[in-house]
Amino acid sequence: VEHHGRVARALSLGEFPDADQPVATLSGGWRKRLAIARVLILEPDILLMDEPTNHLDVEGILWLEALLKAEARAYLVVSHDRRFLESVTSRMLELNRCYPNGLFDAKGRYSDFLEQREAFLQAQADYQASLANRVRHEVEWLRRGPKARTTKAKARIQSAGDLIEELDTVKARSEQTTAGIDFVSSGRKSKQLLVAKQLGKTLGGKPVITGLDLLLSPGQRLGLLGPNGSGKTTLLRLLAGTLAPDEGTIVRAEGLRIVTFEQHRESLNQTVTLRRALAPAGDLVIYGDRPVHLVSWAKRFLFRPEQLDLPVSRLSGGEQARLLIARLMLQPADLLILDEPTNDLDIPTLDVLEDSLLDFPGALILVTHDRWLLDRVSTLLLALDGTGQVECFADYAQWEAAQERKASAPRAPASRKGAPAARTVTGATPPTTKRKGLSYREEKEWGHMEQKILQAEEALAACRAAMEDPAVVSDAAALHARCDALESARATVECLYARWTELEEKRAPPVTLPPS
Repeated sequence: VEHHGRVARALSLGEFPDADQPVATLSGGWRKRLAIARVLILEPDILLMDEPTNHLDVEGILWLEALLKAEARAYLVVSHDRRFLESVTSRMLELNRCYPNGLFDAKGRYSDFLEQREAFLQAQADYQASLANRVRHEVEWLRRGPKARTTKAKARIQSAGDLIEELDTVKARSEQTTAGIDFVSSGRKSKQLLVAKQLGKTLGGKPVITGLDLLLSPGQRLGLLGPNGSGKTTLLRLLAGTLAPDEGTIVRAEGLRIVTFEQHRESLNQTVTLRRALAPAGDLVIYGDRPVHLVSWAKRFLFRPEQLDLPVSRLSGGEQARLLIARLMLQPADLLILDEPTNDLDIPTLDVLEDSLLDFPGALILVTHDRWLLDRVSTLLLALDGTGQVECFADYAQWEAAQERKASAPRAPASRKGAPAARTVTGATPPTTKRKGLSYREEKEWGHMEQKILQAEEALAACRAAMEDPAVVSDAAALHARCDALESARATVECLYARWTELEEKRAPPVTLPPS
């Protein structure tokens, strides 16, 4: 009875649609659900999870988040999924040599951790600058050749040595190395890169894409949403030209350059060395029309020179992902097609990838379970449901709200056979707009800018009022000091307005969804 009860609870926790389905036929995402459910029914005191969102689609990740919030137990999770960490954590630990003890401990969610880490790193930078100033004075004193005859002189010489050693330690901690990801555009000026009309595809007798109209232009970044098996990868292959549609047409601009990142990394030969995978012949690669030495190119992606002769099969998942990105960056592109590029990448590399995609001037189609990246990068989201139905959304929050409405609404009758399944997807932006192109730090800065300007203007008004004080007017020294304060306050206001304008210009222009 107890065994059957545990099995029933596991099936309930996993929300499996078919309890009799053979495990061998489950997708990677459903197998991950099964593994998590099996562990939970053992009722552990502490649950340890290493990258639990890998292989889960967005619905699966939402399921896991709800499950962890409902389970009254402690857990420790290792994850690069930033939105997942934001949702389920109450304390963050980061292992990094930039911290004095190699560990940073922050209470709160991921966003709280980012704020606390930023404050710590700024304090460390200020301390390093102060320390460097002290060392400079001590070195100048040492160069004058002081004689260590007195106890005080000996102590100062020893103290100077300690300061120099401490500065070296702080500098070593502060040197952060990240992958240098920067995709190259071909510079094409065409307004229409790809046009698909009434696109349709059926697999195994099941419609996956039905009646899709799609227009891709430079600067458009299209994110694809949908459960595993909903047709995201199929749509990527159709647009890339590696799979023929059953219905409709796809017209690509003449000479269109498409660069593709495959989820399963089929293009990587596991038997060749890292050296030959980066440069099939010679010791140079061509990046942006200029030669770069192989060792320098490898270092840009955090590979050490001694790794160059290792076979690709010996590289970790994250290293293979960086290798594939390093190869893709050598190809100028009009259209980037990225299928789960974030798998196995650490968070610093994800931040660099995010910035590179925001700066890429061509078109982008992105499939990823990383909702943080999807929301920050995409100018438009296209949601597939696996039956051929397609919907457009401004951002992830709008899609999430639509899912909640569907879950709470009564089931509607099935639509008529042959009814239109999709709308035209263009470079236009939906009614709900959001800021684009701002880093996390800039997002925080932008959010507090109005308050800062208000405070600065109040300070400026106070300085002007002080200038009218009779006691100040009759005192030359006080008047001079008040004039300096007034000029400083005026400059602060002007700088804040200039910065506000700069941040505003980095935001995407508001646009609207095309009509249904």
